[in-house]
Amino acid sequence: MFRPDLLKGKRILVTGGGTGLGRELAAQYLGLGATVHICGRRKAVLEETAAALMAHHGGTVRIHAVDIRDAAAVDAMAQAIWDDGGPLDALVNNAAGNFISRTEDLSPRGFDAIANIVLHGTFYVTQAVGKRWIAGGHKGSVVSILVTWIWTGSPYVVPSAMAKAGVHVMTQSLAVEWAKYGIRLNAIAPGPFPVESTGARLNPGQTVAERAAAKNPMGRIGRMQELRNLATFLVADGCEWLTGQTIALDGAAYLAGSGGFFDLRAWSDADWQRAREMIKARNDQDRAGR
Repeated sequence: MFRPDLLKGKRILVTGGGTGLGRELAAQYLGLGATVHICGRRKAVLEETAAALMAHHGGTVRIHAVDIRDAAAVDAMAQAIWDDGGPLDALVNNAAGNFISRTEDLSPRGFDAIANIVLHGTFYVTQAVGKRWIAGGHKGSVVSILVTWIWTGSPYVVPSAMAKAGVHVMTQSLAVEWAKYGIRLNAIAPGPFPVESTGARLNPGQTVAERAAAKNPMGRIGRMQELRNLATFLVADGCEWLTGQTIALDGAAYLAGSGGFFDLRAWSDADWQRAREMIKARNDQDRAGR
């Protein structure tokens, strides 16, 4: 779909780039000629991803072990990137966290775990990159990965819906505020894509495909290349008047009213207990791997 050197010479930062959607987008950008920076909390995961991507595509992947909830650490990462080769050309805000829960069962810590990554962390990275673009007179593109719940809301994932809606409004607001600097902000609201780590917390005991395909107007979940292609279009040159937009990529699911987690209203207390145990087991497994 794209010429092989489309992103040659560009420098792109993907947050949460070591796993899941972030790794997929980093691979796409690298394969099209960009120098890719990926950040995340687990250095070993970042190192493994960088080595695998460079072995497959060639090129350069830089890693940054950073917790984006820490504003000072984020600013230091941005300065390190600028010091090592100059300004970025694009930022992809992909880092996130989520799990299903009845809202009455949420602890403040559980709420903050999501809001601090998705809302605060996304802002910290966007501001750290944006202010350097402005100071240096550089144009840039920001792409944030959102959800269709920003328009509809969704039960049982209230912290994520709230935080992602905040990033949607940030996208609209900064598109206007920073337009005079040549800085564009857009977002993608994907439907379900085959990402195992997300499914383990949003669909414990059931695959994303099993749950989502039956409800989708197109009768399937997303294909990863479709997301890669849209994310490439939004950072590439040639459509600089496009800014402030969030684009749904979900097979028309949210328009048909089949998005979100409304069907979980039928779950019993025992169902929710089983889900909590499965999510906790996955979290413990991930912590053991850090």
